[in-house]
Amino acid sequence: MDGGGFVPGIVFNRKEKNLAYARTDIGGAYRWDQSGKRWVPLLDSLDWDHWGWTGVVSLASDSVDPNKVYVAAGTYTNSWDPGNGAILRSSNRGTSWQSTTLPFKLGGNMPGRGMGERLAVDPNRNSVLYLGAPSGNGLWRSTDSGVTWSKVTSFPNPGTYVQDASDTSGYLSDNQGVVWVTFDERTGSSGSATKTIYVGVADKDNTVYRSTDAGATWSRVAGQPTGYLSHKGVLDAKNGYLYLTTSDKGGPYDGEKGQVWRYTTATGEWKNISPMADADTYFGYSGLTVDRQKPGTLMVTGYSSWWPDTQIFRSTDSGATWTRAWDFTSYPNRSFRYTQDVSAVPWLTFGTNPSPPEVTPKLGWMTEALEIDPFDSNRMMYGTGATVYGTENLGNWDTGGKIAITPMVKGLEETAVNDLASPPTGAPLLSALGDIGGFRHTDLDAVPARMYTSPTFTTTTSLDYAETNPNTVVRVGNNDSAPRIAFSTDNGANWFQGSEPSGVTGGGTVAAAADGSGFVWAPEGTSAVYHTTGFGNSWSASSGIPAGAVVESDRKNPKKFYGFKAGTFYVSTDGGATFTARASSGLPADGPARFKALPGAEGDIWLAGGSTGGAYGLWHSTDSGATFTKLSGVQQADTIGFGKAAPGASYQALYTSARIGGVRGIFRSTDAGASWTRINDDAHQWGWTGASITGDPRVYGRVYLATNGRGILRGDIS
Repeated sequence: MDGGGFVPGIVFNRKEKNLAYARTDIGGAYRWDQSGKRWVPLLDSLDWDHWGWTGVVSLASDSVDPNKVYVAAGTYTNSWDPGNGAILRSSNRGTSWQSTTLPFKLGGNMPGRGMGERLAVDPNRNSVLYLGAPSGNGLWRSTDSGVTWSKVTSFPNPGTYVQDASDTSGYLSDNQGVVWVTFDERTGSSGSATKTIYVGVADKDNTVYRSTDAGATWSRVAGQPTGYLSHKGVLDAKNGYLYLTTSDKGGPYDGEKGQVWRYTTATGEWKNISPMADADTYFGYSGLTVDRQKPGTLMVTGYSSWWPDTQIFRSTDSGATWTRAWDFTSYPNRSFRYTQDVSAVPWLTFGTNPSPPEVTPKLGWMTEALEIDPFDSNRMMYGTGATVYGTENLGNWDTGGKIAITPMVKGLEETAVNDLASPPTGAPLLSALGDIGGFRHTDLDAVPARMYTSPTFTTTTSLDYAETNPNTVVRVGNNDSAPRIAFSTDNGANWFQGSEPSGVTGGGTVAAAADGSGFVWAPEGTSAVYHTTGFGNSWSASSGIPAGAVVESDRKNPKKFYGFKAGTFYVSTDGGATFTARASSGLPADGPARFKALPGAEGDIWLAGGSTGGAYGLWHSTDSGATFTKLSGVQQADTIGFGKAAPGASYQALYTSARIGGVRGIFRSTDAGASWTRINDDAHQWGWTGASITGDPRVYGRVYLATNGRGILRGDIS
């Protein structure tokens, strides 16, 4: 799909040309491959138990030894992530890793994740690293190349800023902490620790600290700006300037005011060099980069300028004057210093046709990562909420020409996948995705032309097709307001919106009758499950089944639907009008559960799910859920899917993300679950894979796997 999620950090190595990395908030880290102009994933080996380490809050590339790279990993600082954060270290550019678990959590997907970099390697003594921690944990240091870490007890300020102190979940109420570390490389020599270090803190009154004795003592930098948080601190050592981009909020979504400041390290003078007057500023600044070939040239972003677009500013005189990526001429018209070609990733138009001053595609949003290649003044990359954009003719900006912006995101797959379907005819795959809705994948080797539109959901939570009439497809999802359900009669190529019951707040799950004659929907926010005939012109509450149940359809009998919630399985034989509780003994009462009915066979059902400490595994029913038998060899299972039967086999191939024989992995069975073969390996585990899996009914051995941040994985028998 190329991209799809937020890229909050891009890091170029300062010693070796073309060595660059990207970090994502839930999808791991990547290394740039110049020969293929693509990103190579580096953290696919993370297993189920360490899914939290797929969230990367910071990344550091060693400028003394370019083979070394470090990752600060951990997705949430609240209870959503049960594990602590870690520092991952590699001496082969991310091909393999060693880890040190920290005594606290890190927040790769928390507020403030676009600030940084929080992790930094001393450019003179590369065995020394610093890490800015969240949650009041302060500043940490390693003196043995990241193997062990200790708190810098002399550092005076662990941060004070929280986005929303009233949030009881701990997500918005976490202290965003110590947010960036920058060395003044002039104050050290090879093999000796750098003496002067600047550190940014999420504290509007005290946002920059400095040490001049290699981290032994620290003090607040005098005369610094107040009222804002410094998102980035970048040092131009040649001219002796420390630059700050600041915002009144931590980002990456919020920010209504901001400033850009320049600190003269030799004299202690602070100067406001903001590209716009405070009165005209409606966003915060974050992205910040210095041209290392021409250090007087710098660029910044207005990361939270959502409308009409993000803004990028450029100065060639150390911030004395600025030019902008776009300017208003006569409202609503704008002039542009760039052209933008998204033909390589055409869905980046988001299927919109906005009125001026908005255009499509957009220059971006959440633009907190911005880097000029330190070896090539013409190359610049920046991250957005959906992709990585870049240019290779940046010098045109200064000569009156236009820079050419294109996606530089090939190989970087960062989407959270909620559901997958592989119909027997039509497109081989339909996907339900977070944030970008989903796609009809007509060519598995090509980026889809467009996401689902008319209507567009921000997130698609569930989809289904009619088994004997695959042109009929339904999807449901999340939107601020209706519609949250859509139908297609041409296999998902085109859509029309349906009506919805009152009270719906989210997509929930949906099921299509085997022949497409009706649908059952369990939306979020309502007190019931609903059914309809036709295409949802009106909905009626189903009886006998609790709200919020997971719903599916029988794949042969169009009148039969199924539901499951809290350990009880439900069956309807009248198109979803009434349900009857069937099996409940031994089924998982806690934890998520997913089930599917086998195509072509009435009443053949497989159910996966549960939780550690309770019932957990894989169950099979051949009597429409009246009874279930637990598969004894499967200790845990979270998904189940079907694909074309193996040659000579009478039963469709089964696929699951499970623990079988004490091993977590992705498994296939060709004998109805009697035996299983692991089809991934330890180098390819992709963290959490518990949302969806499906085989391809047309190609034996082909499987599609949902990940939470690494997009859709397709497997084929080698």
